Amino acid sequence: MRSDAVERMLRSAYSAVLYLLLPITIYHLVWRGFRQRGYFQRWSERYGYYPGAAPETRSTIWLHAVSVGEVNAAAPLVDALLARRPHVPLVITSITPTGSERVQALWGDRVRHVYLPYDLPGAMRRFLAQFRPACALLMETELWPNLLFACRDARVPVSIVNARLSERSLRGYQVLAPLISRALQTVRRVCAQGHADAKRYIRLGARPEATVETGNLKYDVAELDGLDAFVAVFHAHAGLRPTWIAASTHPDEETAVLVAHRMLRQAYPDALMLWAPRHPERFKAAYEHARSFGFRTHSRSYQPMPANDNAVFVIDTLGELGRFYACADVAFVGGSLQPIGGHNLLEPAAVGVPILTGPHLHNFSDIARQLSAAGAMEIVDSPEALGERLVELLGSDELRTRMGEAGRALVVDGRGALERTWQAISDSLPE
Repeated sequence: MRSDAVERMLRSAYSAVLYLLLPITIYHLVWRGFRQRGYFQRWSERYGYYPGAAPETRSTIWLHAVSVGEVNAAAPLVDALLARRPHVPLVITSITPTGSERVQALWGDRVRHVYLPYDLPGAMRRFLAQFRPACALLMETELWPNLLFACRDARVPVSIVNARLSERSLRGYQVLAPLISRALQTVRRVCAQGHADAKRYIRLGARPEATVETGNLKYDVAELDGLDAFVAVFHAHAGLRPTWIAASTHPDEETAVLVAHRMLRQAYPDALMLWAPRHPERFKAAYEHARSFGFRTHSRSYQPMPANDNAVFVIDTLGELGRFYACADVAFVGGSLQPIGGHNLLEPAAVGVPILTGPHLHNFSDIARQLSAAGAMEIVDSPEALGERLVELLGSDELRTRMGEAGRALVVDGRGALERTWQAISDSLPE
C-alpha cells in the first residue's frame, strides 16, 4: 500500500501531536527514573541517536518486545533465530529497563539490545538506518503507525508475532482507527494467538489474506533446567509447609494478598507466602507492607531462600518467577483483581501448579477460558474469597494434584506455535 494524500494528512496530524508532547517524554523518563533507576540511562536511544556506534554493515533481524512478559514470550522464537540463523545479527528492542535486563539475562552478548525510539518519523528513520533490519518482528500488540510506515518506506517486511488484541484494546485503538487501519495494511503477516485475536486484527484493518492463526508462543517455552534441584534447595531452607505465591501483583492488589495470607495463617499458622510484585519499583514497598501486617518478612536479594520462620518472602529479583512457581502449592496471578487484564497464566500451569486469579482477564481471555474449562484455574473476586479458596486448596492434596495436572496437560497439548510461526514468517527472514 503506497502513501497517498489522506495518509500523509493523517500522519502529519499524528506526528505533530507527538512532537508537541515531546517535552513530556523528558518528564516521564525523570518521573519513572526516581522509581526505577534504569530510566535515567540511555536516553539518546529513545530518540533514535546512537553516539559512537557505527551503523550495522550487515542486514539484521529486528525483534521488538515491549517488556519482561513479551521478552519471555519471545524466548522460543529468539532461541530458534539464534540456532537457525546463527550468522545474522539479531537486534532486540524493548521499552522498559526490566525488559532490557531480561534480554541480557537470557542471551547476553549473543544479541544487541537498544530501546525502541518514540514513534517520531525522524527517530524511526534513524533507527532503521542504524540497524538496517532485513525484517521486523513485533511481539503481540505493538501498533505504532510511524514505525509501520517507516518500515514500509524502507522496504522492511513487518510481521506481528504472537499477536493478541483484546476487545478492550480494539476499542482503545478506535481513536486512531483511520491511521491504524492504514498502517496495518502494510504488515506482511499477522500471526495471531487465536481465532478471536485474528478477527479483531482484521476488524482493525489487517489484511485477511495476511492474517493466520499460529497459537501462543508461551506454550513453547522450554522446561527450566535444574528445576528439581532448585525446589529441593528451597524446601531445605523453608521447610515442608503450606506455600503459595502471589505473582505479578499491582499496587491495588497488595493489601488484598496480605489480607488473604492473614486468613490463611489462621488455618495454617506456618503458611508461607512467596510474593513477586509486577514492577521492580514495588519491591521495597511490598517488603515494608508485609512487615506492617506483622509478618516476619525477608527478600531474595538479601537472603537466598526463605527461612523456616519467614511468613512472607519477597522475590525482588528478575527472571526467577518460573522457578518459584514450582516451589508453591498454589499460585495467584495478579493484574486480575484490579482491571489490568491479567498476566501470564501459562507459567504456573507449565510446572503443574493450580491457579487462582481475579476476574479481570481481558488480556488473556482465551487462555483463561481454556484453563477454566480444563479445571486448572479458578476465579476469585475479593481478598476474602482468595483467602477462603487458599485454605480449601491447601487442605486437599487431591484437588491440587488434579488442577495442576490439568494445567500441565493443557500446556503440553498447546505446543507447536513456534513451528507454525516460523513457517508463516520464514519468507521474510534473511538466509
